[in-house]
Parts: sequence; C-alpha cells; structure tokens
Amino acid sequence: MPMRPPPPLAAATAAAVVTRQPHAAPASASEPTASTIPAYRALIRDLASAGRLDDVDAALASARSCLAPNSLQPLYVASIQAFARADRLRAAVDTFERMDFFACPPAAPAYNAIMDALVDADYHDQAHKVYVRMLAAGVAPDTRTHTVRLKSFCLTGRPHVAQRLLRTLPERGCDVKPAAYCTVVRGLYADGHRHDARYLFDEMLGRDVFPDVVAFNNVLHALCQKGDIKESGALLAKVLKRGLSANRFTYNIWIRGLCEGGRLGEAVALVERMDAYIVPDVVTYNTLMRGLCKESKVQEAAQYLRRMMNRGCVPDDFTYNTVIDGYCKRGMLQEATELLKDAVFKGFVPDRVTYCSLINGLCAEGDVERALELFNEAQAKDLKPDLVVYNSLVKGLCHQGLILHALQVMNEMAEDGCHADIWTYNIVINGLCKMGNISDASVVMNDAIVKGYLPDVFTFNTLIDGYCKRLKLDSALQLVQRMWTYGIAPDAITYNSVLNGLCKAGKAKEVNETFEEMILKGCRPNAITYNILIENFCKINQLEEASGVIVRMSKDGLIPDAVSFNTLIHGFCRNGDLDGAYLLFQKLDEKGYNATVHTFNILIGAYSSKLNMQMAEKIFDEMISKGYKPDSYTYRVLIDGSCKTANVDLAYVHLAEMVNKGFVPSMATFGRVINSLAVNHQISEAVAVIHIMVRVGVVPEVVDTIFSTDKKEIAAPKILVEELMKKGHISYPTYEVLHEGALQHLKLILEGAHCSLDMLVELFRKHCRDETRKQLDKGLSVEELNQPGHTVSSFASSRCYVRTMKSFIFLEMSHLLKSLEASILKGVLEHRSDKLWVSFVI
Repeated sequence: MPMRPPPPLAAATAAAVVTRQPHAAPASASEPTASTIPAYRALIRDLASAGRLDDVDAALASARSCLAPNSLQPLYVASIQAFARADRLRAAVDTFERMDFFACPPAAPAYNAIMDALVDADYHDQAHKVYVRMLAAGVAPDTRTHTVRLKSFCLTGRPHVAQRLLRTLPERGCDVKPAAYCTVVRGLYADGHRHDARYLFDEMLGRDVFPDVVAFNNVLHALCQKGDIKESGALLAKVLKRGLSANRFTYNIWIRGLCEGGRLGEAVALVERMDAYIVPDVVTYNTLMRGLCKESKVQEAAQYLRRMMNRGCVPDDFTYNTVIDGYCKRGMLQEATELLKDAVFKGFVPDRVTYCSLINGLCAEGDVERALELFNEAQAKDLKPDLVVYNSLVKGLCHQGLILHALQVMNEMAEDGCHADIWTYNIVINGLCKMGNISDASVVMNDAIVKGYLPDVFTFNTLIDGYCKRLKLDSALQLVQRMWTYGIAPDAITYNSVLNGLCKAGKAKEVNETFEEMILKGCRPNAITYNILIENFCKINQLEEASGVIVRMSKDGLIPDAVSFNTLIHGFCRNGDLDGAYLLFQKLDEKGYNATVHTFNILIGAYSSKLNMQMAEKIFDEMISKGYKPDSYTYRVLIDGSCKTANVDLAYVHLAEMVNKGFVPSMATFGRVINSLAVNHQISEAVAVIHIMVRVGVVPEVVDTIFSTDKKEIAAPKILVEELMKKGHISYPTYEVLHEGALQHLKLILEGAHCSLDMLVELFRKHCRDETRKQLDKGLSVEELNQPGHTVSSFASSRCYVRTMKSFIFLEMSHLLKSLEASILKGVLEHRSDKLWVSFVI
C-alpha cells in the first residue's frame, strides 16, 4: 500500500496542541501482541492502566499487521481514550489522524472520543472544528456526539444554547439519555440558573428519564462546588426516594459539600450512618478530617485517623498532612510531632507540605529557631522549599522582630531559584511598619518595584496606615495619589487609615472632605468609616451631626455596632452633656442594642469625674444586675470618685471587692484610699490596706529582692509607706499616723499568733470593745456605733452580716478563712469550724 502523509486535523489544532503537550516517547522495543479485536482492546486498556502508554502504539502496530484495517476502529478509540486520560492529548490527536492514513476512516465513536478529549482539555474551538469535519465526511452524529457538544456549550458559559440543542435531539433522530439531561442541568446550575436547572431536572424525571448514579454524581458535584447545599440535598433526597443506589462517590461528594458548606455535624452523622451501606474509603475519611481541621476540631480528626487505621483503611500522605497541619494551626506542636514520628514509622515520608505546616506552626508559636532547623533539614533532604515555605519563615522572623534575618532569607530565596513575590515583600513591609520603621518599609517597597514586583492594595494600605499612625499625613496622602498611578483603587481600608489619621490630628474639615472624596471615587464606606466620622463630629462638639451619621449608616444598609454608640455616648460625655448620654443609653437599651462593659465604663467614669456618685453607683448597680462584669477601670473610677466625695467607706468596699475579684489596683489607687481613711481617722482600715498591698505584691522592688517571704509581711509595710510618701500618693500627716497604727496592729497580731477560731473571735470582741470605748470617749452614742452594722455579739454566730468592715482583724480573717474554704464575700462569713486550728500571719 503506498505511503502518504496523514492529513492534519486542523492547522490551529495541531499548533495549539504542540504548544501545550510534549511529544510522545518512542514505542517500546518489544511490541505487545494479541490475536483478536477484544484481546487487543483489553491489552491496550491494561497497558494504559499500567502507565505503559508508549507501548499502546506498539500494540496498535501489531494489530495492524495481522487484522483487517476496517476492523481496528475499537482499538483506535480505546487508544485515543487512553492517551486522553493520561493527559497525552498530542498522542491522542496523532492516533486519530493516522486512522485515515492506515485505511480506517474514523466513525462516530472515534470522532466522539477525540472531541471529548479536546473539550476536557479546554480546546472547545478545535472540538467544534472536528464536529464540522465529521459532518463534511458524511458521518452522522449520534447521541454521544451531541452530549459532548452539550458539555462544551456548558463549559463555555452557554448553558441555554445547550438547552436549545437538547430540545432538538429527538428531531435529529437521537434519544435523549440521562447523561445529556444531566450535562445541561449541571451547566445551568454552574452558571447560576437555579430555577431553569431545577425545572429541567424535574422535566427529566417527569419523562421517566431516570439518571444513573454517574450522571447524577456530576450534577451533585457541580452543586456542591457552587456551595448550594440546600439544593444539593433536595435533589439527592428526590433521586434516592425514586430508587437511585448511591455509590461511594455520591457519599464522598455529599460529605465534602456538607463540610465546605458549614454543616460539619451532618457530615459526621452521615459518615457514622454510611457503614450500614458502603464502607468508607480513604477519600471519605480525608474529606471529613479536612472539614474537622478547618473547624479547629483537630482532636476529633485524630480520632477518625485512628478509626480508619483500626478498620484497615491505610492513610495516605494527604491524611497525615491534614491532621499534622490541623495540630500546627492550633498550636499543638507536640501532638503534631508525635503523629509525625508515628507516621514515619509506618512508612510516611514527610514532604514539602509537611515541612510547611510545621514551619508555619513553629513560627506562629514564636519558635523561629526550631523552624529554621526544620527548614535546613528539608533542604538537606533535597526538598526544595517553595514560596509558601519561604513566606512562612519570613513571616515568623518578622513577627519576632528579626527583620534583618528575614531579609537574609529573602536573599537566599533567589540563590535557591525561588523568587520572592509581592506577598513576601508585603510581609517584610508590614513587619517594618509595626516596628515603626516606615522609611525602611518605603525603601523595601521601592526595591520591590525596581525588581519588577508591582505593589498591591495591601502594600499601599500597610504603608499608609503606618504613616497615619505617626501622623505623617502628607506622606500618607502622597501614597494614596501614587496608588492611582499604578492603577490601584484605594479601598475602604485605605480611606479609613487616612480618615483616622486626620481625625487624630484634629483636622476635622479635612476628614469631611476626604469622606466626600471617598464617596465620589465610588468606594463604599463600612462601619469603621462611619465610626471615625462620629468621633470626628464629637470632637468638634457637633453632636447632632454625629447622631445623623448613625441614621446614615442605617440607610446605607450598615448596622451600627457597639463602637458606634460608645463613641457617640463618649462624645456626649466629653462635651458635658451627661444626662443626654444617659438618655441615649436608655433609648438604645429599649431598642435592644446590646451595651458592652466599655459602655457602662464611659458613663460611670463621666459621672464619677463630675462627682455625681449617686448616678455612678446607680449605673454600676444596673451593670451588675444585667450580668456585665466590671473591670479594673470600673472599680478605679468608682474608688476615685468615692474618695473625692469623702465616701471613704464605699471606696474601701470597692477596693476590697476589686482585690477579691483578682484585679490588682495601682499604687496610686491604694494611696488614695489610704489617704482618705487616715483623714477619716480610720487608721486600722488604712493599715489593712497597706497589708493588702503587700499580699497582692504592690511593693517596691527592693522588698522582693531583700526579704524572704516570712519576713516580708513584717518588713514590707514600713518600706511601702515610705514609698507611698516618696511618690506623693499619701500626705505627710498620713505617713506619720500610719507608723503608729502599724506598730499597734503588729502588737495585736503577736498576741494572737496561734489560736483557735473561738479564741480568734474572743480576740476580735476584745479589740472591738476597745475600739468602741474609744469612740464613746469621743462622744458618739451606742446607737450611732451600731447604725452601720450589727453588734459585736452577732459576729460570734455561725452566720452574720456586717455592712462595713470596721476592723482590720476582721478583714484579715476574711483573707485567712478564704484559704481554708471559708469565705467572707461582701461581709458574709461562711463555713466556720471551731475545731480547726490555724496559724495566721499579717
């Protein structure tokens, strides 16, 4: 037979394929053989499954030598499909083109196979040219041909064209099979035409065209990729009700959809039920573990890892890397290391993903030294670090303030053939800005531009924010203009940084002008933008305009947050309108807006500064009744206000409660209470506060350095009083009085250093009688003495209530009994045991 060159499929096809596919390797020296068409077809499939694609041509050559050319059609189709599945499109095209040359003109199955391969490889124009050639050759398209065309239309965003073609298939003499319907349904869903897709799906079922599991899985996969879990579930329920037998792929697709759709609980429940129908495979477990790790439920993921191994399902690299990465992201480095050791023992070889996870985790925990060790270990194992690993390391070094080391790593990247990207530079720029080195950060950005890396919006935003925080507003505004030069539109973050800087600099007019510019440029403000505007108006005492911003936020579809209202309330307070602030607070409460601790603190602080302690205490009580927990600021302003209004008993109670809740007041706060107590002649209580300071560790550094714990309680008070005097926290008269009070108290303690609780009560009675006698000598009546609290005898009962702590020894008992599982909270004495012997030291 005379030899002639094979006709080209199409010049464009050949050129396109040559640029994207390497030439096929030569055939194997030993040609595989068989004797019949079915035998050769089985041989070709076996060779393809074994990855011996070069031997497929040899098998075809062998078949041509012993079988009639016209009978080889199935073998060419099998070869084209084998090459296509292996991403050897050039070889598939060559095989198709040789059919005419070897006297086997392509029939519909061959045309369908090459068209399908081209469509799957995204060569839609070339696939259409094959279809035109098919018609020109007089080969009648069949249902499979049109199904491939339907797929091509859908993949190129033309699902309605596909739908019209589907309607004409009966006219073309083709049966409308489930695969054709499902192809168009999938395309409609993928393109966002949910209503049309559902209508077509229901039409298919109405015509008794029931999809097989493969066709339906394609639809389910498309829906899950779109994140439409509700629709996926509805279709799945519909076909299962009609008798579809779901396979493992169906379950795996649905489990992945549930995990990615935030319905992790349902995914877990499905895996638990799955055992009754189909045994989960490694893909099932990997999908579920990935979902669990994404939700920070890495310990549950580890349980499924153990479960799959117990059931004989062997984990793969993805399994181990998923759980190791989950541990690292949770900061559970020890667990990650232990799992890695166990995995390596079972044959797992750590790869680039493993090292990246570990390096990321170590850098996040601040263990940069260990991260560098792993980095070097990976290089020693010929695991070339990729850009992700380098960026992780650079980020970790920058977080630790090791900018020079980070720059050194960037230089090593280029030497290793891994070039930095703009994100690498962004990490370094961000690190420099956080350290306050804005000029150096600007140099790094310019260096990136010189090397061909164009800055992005994050680059500019980082630098602009850095300049604005240091009130270098001219430099920040120049950068905003430079953004437009590079074709980058400033976003809300950009404008928020500038607006905040202008507001902090007191440039109220410029704030409003910049906001108007933001609107004109088409940049939509967010809640932060409006909060800055509120603060700006409040600063210049334009409270009506500030209130109007809240209204504008709502019109723009934004919900004012706690910051919005707190800023406005603070603005009212700062401008002296405390009643207006409280009225606004009440209105917000009526409308259901949730206040924060900061909201209450603003009001309590404002009323305390104006010495309106009645309102401050009222708001404080309201705060407690609504379940909000006061912080150290709350107590500090209440103590300050109480001291300034000479309500020292209330200040004393707030101080005791503050300490009891674990807050450590400042030396200034302690000093203010001590001063007020001394002025009010409550020396015992003043001395008590001194000892509280010692107990909570508010002492000069020399006390901790010189004195041991047992001697600190005796030596520290004197040194502490001197320190308070030196720093101006107490007056000189208070200083003199405290020395005498401290000595008298020390004598009292030494007399009762070791005693039972009954003896301690008697000691307390004696102490109170002495104190009472002193007060009576000053002219106070018994009624006046008993007014704040109960009589001394009531204290001896198993449970009593004392409204004010009028004795230092009583306060010390509360501290002592608290450590013995007895407590005094707001003056209530509980759990008193007469048989317990104690040793107390003040």
